[in-house]
Amino acid sequence: MAATPGERPGRILVVDDVEMNRDMLSRRLQKQGYEAEMAVNGVDALAKLSAGEFDLVLLDIMMPEMDGYEVLTRVKSDEALRHIPVIMISAVEDIESVVRCIELGADDYLPKPFNPVILRARVTSSLDKKKLRDRERLYAASLERELEIGREIQKGFFPETIPAIDGWEIAARFESAKQVAGDFYDAFPLDGGATMIVVADVCGKGVGAALYMALFRSLLRAVATAMPADASPSSVLDRAARVTNDYIATTHESSSMFATAFLGVIDPAAAELHYINCGHEAPLVVMGGAVRARLAPTGPALGLMPGLPFTVATEPIGAGETVVLFTDGVTEASGAAGFFGDERLVEVLRSSSESASALLGTIVASVHAHAAGFEPSDDITLLAIRRQ
Repeated sequence: MAATPGERPGRILVVDDVEMNRDMLSRRLQKQGYEAEMAVNGVDALAKLSAGEFDLVLLDIMMPEMDGYEVLTRVKSDEALRHIPVIMISAVEDIESVVRCIELGADDYLPKPFNPVILRARVTSSLDKKKLRDRERLYAASLERELEIGREIQKGFFPETIPAIDGWEIAARFESAKQVAGDFYDAFPLDGGATMIVVADVCGKGVGAALYMALFRSLLRAVATAMPADASPSSVLDRAARVTNDYIATTHESSSMFATAFLGVIDPAAAELHYINCGHEAPLVVMGGAVRARLAPTGPALGLMPGLPFTVATEPIGAGETVVLFTDGVTEASGAAGFFGDERLVEVLRSSSESASALLGTIVASVHAHAAGFEPSDDITLLAIRRQ
């Protein structure tokens, strides 16, 4: 179908080494309301395709220097050109030529001499398909842009700087599996000299998990920082967990969203870590290449149902000890040998006595090496606390 009023007519490149064929085909296309441009051979065709914008290519198969098969192969291997439909034209009518063209990516096939009715039908069909593909590409690009905006906004939910504590080191690493993530970490000072840390994993993937990630993070931080300066670490943790849990479970009950989370308060004066493990992966306390303790769950995931109880536990942190927090994106990273797993993580920790930051870098490098060649299926979040 030719262009409707106000619409740009389809622009078609006619490629044939025989001048009479080029002229005849171009005139027929112009009579049908299309714009037609000519290329005298395959090299000329590739040059014109790279320099201009075309909606369709009518490509002769039998040409000197570079035949239609080679031109078609190059077009379909070029990311900038592969979306342009190609109709092969030739006097050769054997099925093998048709099959080869389709296998190379051709959209259709026209035999010579040209039947005007068939020509119109094939061109119209190819152009209609391209319009549909163009709309799909624009829509996909707009979605990609929206997700990129969401990714940039989400970055703002992560702390710009990690609080500095005399005699302690805190480090974090985060890698998103998709444009937006459901994992998050946080670290911020509390009134009274303590520091709160959070590592959490919202159920699900994609945009939905990312939206709830922002909600969980904001609730936990808002409640914790609103506590009075003389509030004990236990009361800060208990209130942050209960308020966040009850709000999600009550206000957003129909969404069935929840998050596993590890909430901790570092008390540097007492050299203790007070925590609630809300159904999260058990952090590891490491000293001298050995895992001394695992900080197992002390309560359910946040948001399952209102009124759930949470228990605060306390772990003394000795000089030189490191607490490693992580999400299941680390242990469940897939590779040729299966999951990365707890045992491999422990092996990495046993072989390293580095600083908190360097240790996390070693863990991430090990996960990447294990998952080489596999697409990441989940976010990777790590936070380490080291008493120097």
